[in-house]
Amino acid sequence: MTEKPEVSEFGSVDPAPPSDSGKISEFRAVICDENARMFLRMRALFALRNSGGPDALDALAAAFSSKSALLKHEIAYVMGQMQDSYAVPYLIERLNDHNEDLMVRHEAAEALGAIGDRTALDTLFAFRDDPEPVISESCEVAIDLLEWVDSKRLNYED
Repeated sequence: MTEKPEVSEFGSVDPAPPSDSGKISEFRAVICDENARMFLRMRALFALRNSGGPDALDALAAAFSSKSALLKHEIAYVMGQMQDSYAVPYLIERLNDHNEDLMVRHEAAEALGAIGDRTALDTLFAFRDDPEPVISESCEVAIDLLEWVDSKRLNYED
Protein backbone atom coordinates (compact mmCIF):
# COMPACT_ATOMS: atom_id res chain seq x y z
CA MET A 1 0.00 0.00 0.00
CA THR A 2 1.36 3.43 -0.89
CA GLU A 3 1.43 6.16 1.67
CA LYS A 4 -0.70 9.23 0.97
CA PRO A 5 1.14 12.56 0.76
CA GLU A 6 0.85 14.70 3.85
CA VAL A 7 -1.64 17.55 3.64
CA SER A 8 -0.22 20.83 4.93
CA GLU A 9 -1.90 23.01 7.51
CA PHE A 10 -2.92 25.13 4.53
CA GLY A 11 -5.01 22.31 3.10
CA SER A 12 -2.72 21.56 0.17
CA VAL A 13 -0.42 18.74 -0.81
CA ASP A 14 2.89 20.47 -1.41
CA PRO A 15 5.13 19.41 -4.30
CA ALA A 16 8.02 19.17 -1.84
CA PRO A 17 7.97 18.62 1.93
CA PRO A 18 8.97 21.73 3.86
CA SER A 19 12.41 21.73 5.42
CA ASP A 20 11.90 20.80 9.02
CA SER A 21 14.82 22.64 10.55
CA GLY A 22 16.58 25.87 9.91
CA LYS A 23 16.30 29.60 10.25
CA ILE A 24 14.53 32.03 7.94
CA SER A 25 17.92 33.39 6.84
CA GLU A 26 19.02 29.86 5.85
CA PHE A 27 15.79 29.22 3.93
CA ARG A 28 16.20 32.58 2.21
CA ALA A 29 19.71 31.66 1.10
CA VAL A 30 18.47 28.38 -0.40
CA ILE A 31 15.40 29.75 -2.16
CA CYS A 32 17.47 32.57 -3.70
CA ASP A 33 20.30 30.26 -4.83
CA GLU A 34 19.95 29.88 -8.61
CA ASN A 35 22.34 26.91 -8.49
CA ALA A 36 20.39 24.94 -5.88
CA ARG A 37 18.19 22.07 -7.04
CA MET A 38 14.58 23.13 -7.47
CA PHE A 39 13.45 20.50 -4.97
CA LEU A 40 15.58 22.12 -2.25
CA ARG A 41 14.35 25.58 -3.20
CA MET A 42 10.76 24.33 -2.95
CA ARG A 43 11.45 22.83 0.48
CA ALA A 44 12.75 26.22 1.59
CA LEU A 45 9.70 27.91 0.07
CA PHE A 46 7.26 25.78 2.06
CA ALA A 47 9.34 26.13 5.23
CA LEU A 48 9.12 29.91 4.83
CA ARG A 49 5.38 29.68 4.28
CA ASN A 50 5.02 27.60 7.44
CA SER A 51 7.20 30.06 9.42
CA GLY A 52 5.00 33.01 8.45
CA GLY A 53 5.45 36.65 9.34
CA PRO A 54 7.18 39.62 7.71
CA ASP A 55 10.70 38.13 7.71
CA ALA A 56 9.48 34.99 5.93
CA LEU A 57 7.53 37.09 3.42
CA ASP A 58 10.57 39.28 2.77
CA ALA A 59 12.61 36.12 2.14
CA LEU A 60 9.98 34.79 -0.26
CA ALA A 61 9.81 38.12 -2.07
CA ALA A 62 13.60 38.19 -2.44
CA ALA A 63 13.28 35.07 -4.60
CA PHE A 64 10.98 36.90 -7.04
CA SER A 65 14.29 37.86 -8.69
CA SER A 66 14.75 34.21 -9.71
CA LYS A 67 14.95 33.17 -13.34
CA SER A 68 12.44 30.38 -12.66
CA ALA A 69 8.84 31.26 -13.50
CA LEU A 70 7.77 28.04 -11.79
CA LEU A 71 9.37 29.08 -8.50
CA LYS A 72 7.95 32.62 -8.71
CA HIS A 73 4.49 31.19 -9.42
CA GLU A 74 4.77 29.01 -6.31
CA ILE A 75 5.95 31.99 -4.26
CA ALA A 76 2.86 33.97 -5.25
CA TYR A 77 0.69 30.94 -4.53
CA VAL A 78 2.03 30.46 -1.00
CA MET A 79 1.74 34.18 -0.30
CA GLY A 80 -1.95 33.79 -1.08
CA GLN A 81 -2.15 30.78 1.22
CA MET A 82 -0.54 32.76 4.03
CA GLN A 83 -3.26 35.44 3.77
CA ASP A 84 -0.98 38.09 5.25
CA SER A 85 -1.54 41.66 4.05
CA TYR A 86 2.21 42.26 4.35
CA ALA A 87 2.56 40.39 1.02
CA VAL A 88 0.19 42.68 -0.90
CA PRO A 89 2.82 45.21 -2.14
CA TYR A 90 5.06 42.39 -3.36
CA LEU A 91 2.19 40.78 -5.27
CA ILE A 92 1.04 44.07 -6.75
CA GLU A 93 4.59 44.62 -7.98
CA ARG A 94 4.56 41.21 -9.75
CA LEU A 95 1.14 41.87 -11.31
CA ASN A 96 2.25 45.31 -12.50
CA ASP A 97 5.42 43.96 -14.16
CA HIS A 98 4.52 43.48 -17.82
CA ASN A 99 7.88 41.75 -18.37
CA GLU A 100 6.98 39.07 -15.81
CA ASP A 101 5.87 35.63 -16.97
CA LEU A 102 2.09 35.41 -17.39
CA MET A 103 1.91 32.44 -15.04
CA VAL A 104 3.48 34.52 -12.27
CA ARG A 105 1.28 37.56 -12.92
CA HIS A 106 -1.81 35.33 -12.98
CA GLU A 107 -0.91 33.76 -9.63
CA ALA A 108 -0.08 37.15 -8.10
CA ALA A 109 -3.59 38.34 -9.01
CA GLU A 110 -5.23 35.27 -7.51
CA ALA A 111 -3.09 35.54 -4.38
CA LEU A 112 -4.25 39.13 -3.93
CA GLY A 113 -7.81 37.85 -4.03
CA ALA A 114 -7.05 35.10 -1.51
CA ILE A 115 -5.51 37.56 0.95
CA GLY A 116 -8.69 39.61 0.93
CA ASP A 117 -7.04 42.98 1.56
CA ARG A 118 -9.11 45.76 -0.02
CA THR A 119 -5.99 47.82 -0.77
CA ALA A 120 -5.44 45.51 -3.75
CA LEU A 121 -8.80 46.33 -5.36
CA ASP A 122 -7.63 49.33 -7.39
CA THR A 123 -4.83 47.29 -8.93
CA LEU A 124 -7.12 44.35 -9.66
CA PHE A 125 -9.72 46.62 -11.24
CA ALA A 126 -6.99 48.26 -13.35
CA PHE A 127 -5.98 44.88 -14.80
CA ARG A 128 -9.51 43.48 -15.15
CA ASP A 129 -9.56 44.84 -18.71
CA ASP A 130 -6.01 43.78 -19.55
CA PRO A 131 -5.66 42.72 -23.21
CA GLU A 132 -4.11 39.45 -22.04
CA PRO A 133 -7.04 37.15 -21.14
CA VAL A 134 -5.02 35.21 -18.55
CA ILE A 135 -4.50 38.45 -16.63
CA SER A 136 -7.95 39.97 -17.10
CA GLU A 137 -9.74 36.74 -16.16
CA SER A 138 -7.46 36.17 -13.16
CA CYS A 139 -8.20 39.68 -11.92
CA GLU A 140 -11.91 39.17 -12.38
CA VAL A 141 -11.75 35.99 -10.30
CA ALA A 142 -9.49 37.69 -7.75
CA ILE A 143 -11.93 40.59 -7.27
CA ASP A 144 -14.78 38.19 -6.55
CA LEU A 145 -12.56 36.09 -4.27
CA LEU A 146 -11.34 39.16 -2.41
CA GLU A 147 -14.91 40.29 -1.80
CA TRP A 148 -15.85 36.80 -0.61
CA VAL A 149 -12.83 36.48 1.71
CA ASP A 150 -13.46 39.97 3.07
CA SER A 151 -17.15 39.20 3.69
CA LYS A 152 -16.24 35.99 5.55
CA ARG A 153 -13.75 37.93 7.66
CA LEU A 154 -16.38 40.54 8.51
CA ASN A 155 -18.96 37.88 9.41
CA TYR A 156 -16.40 36.09 11.56
CA GLU A 157 -15.44 39.22 13.46
CA ASP A 158 -19.08 40.23 14.11
